[in-house]
Amino acid sequence: MTMYKTLLFDVDDTLLDFDVAENAALAQVFQQENIPATPEMIARYKEINEAMWRAFERGEITKSALHNTRFAIALQEFGFEVDGAHLEAVFQQYLQQAHPYVEGAYEVITQLAEHYDLYVVSNGITTTQNKRLTDANLAPYFKGIFVSEQTGYQKPMPAFFDYVFERIEDFQKEQTLIIGDSLTSDIKGGLQAGIDTCWFNIHHLENTSAITPHYEIQTLQELYELLHVKVTQY
Repeated sequence: MTMYKTLLFDVDDTLLDFDVAENAALAQVFQQENIPATPEMIARYKEINEAMWRAFERGEITKSALHNTRFAIALQEFGFEVDGAHLEAVFQQYLQQAHPYVEGAYEVITQLAEHYDLYVVSNGITTTQNKRLTDANLAPYFKGIFVSEQTGYQKPMPAFFDYVFERIEDFQKEQTLIIGDSLTSDIKGGLQAGIDTCWFNIHHLENTSAITPHYEIQTLQELYELLHVKVTQY
């Protein structure tokens, strides 16, 4: 078993439950803007958003294009002409307020922080992710928080990981493990960067891709066994 020193954690659907946070923020956005949101409208927005995130990861669109047009594109299909940038700003405002944990996240992070150097690696808005991690009382356990907006690159781009690696003291690739829920972002990025990868398959998905993680877990608590960590009882 490799002896790791550095653990890199994704945020959404790895530490914080993004589905719950997103649904709450979307409900508040549509209520504030007097848009009668239907389940079909929400589902279509999420489909478009997911497709745009994958395009962003491939470098096909910019972060500003993703954030400032996703609402306009989705709602136009339902006959609503909206200011996409305005709705994005409102959405980020409400999303910042939502930080529900993935089950076990706080306990696992506090335990692992006793044994490893922990860092956050996230694709997102810097102010939003920092506030959510701070409000969730997770930020103090990380030695660094790296968000794509701040770095100028996004996972899985090698430049994102180069940016992170250059800012970790005494960094060694062979002693580093990335943990995240996205095969196309976290795992592909980690593999390309030459570090070990752990796919947090929180949604119990079948991996039909050509991306093969070093490890796979379905609960964060499985990290204890994977890393041979003895849990401290308080």
